[in-house]
Amino acid sequence: MQTISSLAELRRARTALTGTFGLVPTMGYLHRGHLSLVERAREECAHVGVSLFVNPTQFGPSEDLSRYPRDLERDLSLLAPLGVDLVWTPPPDEMYLPGFQTWVNVEQVSAPLEGKQRPGHFRGVATVVAKLFNAFSPDRAYFGQKDAQQVVVLRRMVRDLNFPVEIVTGPIVREPDGLALSSRNVYLNPAERAAATVLYRALTAAQAAFAAGERDADALRASVSAALAAEPLAREEYVSVAHPDSLAELESIGADGALLSLAVRMGKTRLIDNLLLRVP
Repeated sequence: MQTISSLAELRRARTALTGTFGLVPTMGYLHRGHLSLVERAREECAHVGVSLFVNPTQFGPSEDLSRYPRDLERDLSLLAPLGVDLVWTPPPDEMYLPGFQTWVNVEQVSAPLEGKQRPGHFRGVATVVAKLFNAFSPDRAYFGQKDAQQVVVLRRMVRDLNFPVEIVTGPIVREPDGLALSSRNVYLNPAERAAATVLYRALTAAQAAFAAGERDADALRASVSAALAAEPLAREEYVSVAHPDSLAELESIGADGALLSLAVRMGKTRLIDNLLLRVP
């Protein structure tokens, strides 16, 4: 496993590798969700690269960039047994040269949900991922379903800009009590951690209603909101039942199914989660 910080060195190392190449972009502080993507890439590709970069351009001015968890030594120790070929750990000034002014905006699917709550977030995500694709030249790139809107945005970017990259989505990896794994879970105090299970309970309650035949989107949103309201520590930011590709909010769920998603505050920690509702 080669650990590289400079772009020039990364490109030299990448040129030496032939065969299919899988990329797992991350912001580090790895958990089992990240590692499951690395393992899948290893199974499906001849070579695997991982980026460890806390991307400053996807954080708003009031967000948690300065305290976002970081532990490079731990991350590298987790990756070492997994057969990773290249790990890129660029400093911010290697990724964004002085005077940087070129951005990738994916317009419509970036606007709702996380885009509405976090203006500029997806501009930062799309730009850094485009730069990662340029640096690694991957055949496949692996992302987790937990960041469902991010996947939609990046699929659109790849399609619109003709990147020769297949976007592969891995399922959400959860704790035994249902909480979706996230690097930000480390922020939760014990009471908040216990309360955070309400996200998955709320989603699965709506999923059960859907499985029983409910197709009215407002009824499903209300089911989720009611479950969240029963938890005193949870503060709902949004609950969405949207088309899985366009992310337009639905009135009723048709043959394409729906993306059921939410964002919730637990104290100072912001958590997101989702489920795909598929019509049999």
